[in-house]
Amino acid sequence: MKRVGVLVGREKTFPEAIINGINERGRGEVLAEYIKLDGVRYDAPPRYDLVIDRISHEVPFYRATLKRMALEGTIVINNPFWWSADDKFFNYSLARKLGVAVPKTVLLPQKDYIQGIVSESLRNLEFPLDWQAIVDYVGLPCVLKDAHGGGWKNVAICHSLDDLIRHYNQSGLLTMVAQVYAKG
Repeated sequence: MKRVGVLVGREKTFPEAIINGINERGRGEVLAEYIKLDGVRYDAPPRYDLVIDRISHEVPFYRATLKRMALEGTIVINNPFWWSADDKFFNYSLARKLGVAVPKTVLLPQKDYIQGIVSESLRNLEFPLDWQAIVDYVGLPCVLKDAHGGGWKNVAICHSLDDLIRHYNQSGLLTMVAQVYAKG
């Protein structure tokens, strides 16, 4: 019997529908279920033929587990290896290089850093940031968002320079991008 594992976060509608649909169509030859994980052994045989991943971009343990599963032959939809290259700034830069229209975007260094990163670790950074030059480039209003996030988390529409700095100062360890705000 083929097994399909579904790895999700808080969402309910999609995973229930996909599990029920696969099980109805599988007619006893394919079983779909939510994945349950505990400690993952590096030598464990694969439990699933296919995994549908909806959350590993936010949970490093899940991402590491999925890479291990892929190594053992499990097909993983939403490639956990791509995550390391999947950031908004890189994607915008690539799109622009390929001729796709992209709003003006500026990558910003984190506001805060993990313990052990001290001023000497950051001696290559200009400080303070030239906020006026950033605003002159992207314009106002602008969007401030996590370069690695999704789902409209950690996104702010900034209408003034003070607004941009205030939201940036609340961004903590996140790497942010400032971008032209284009009403859609």
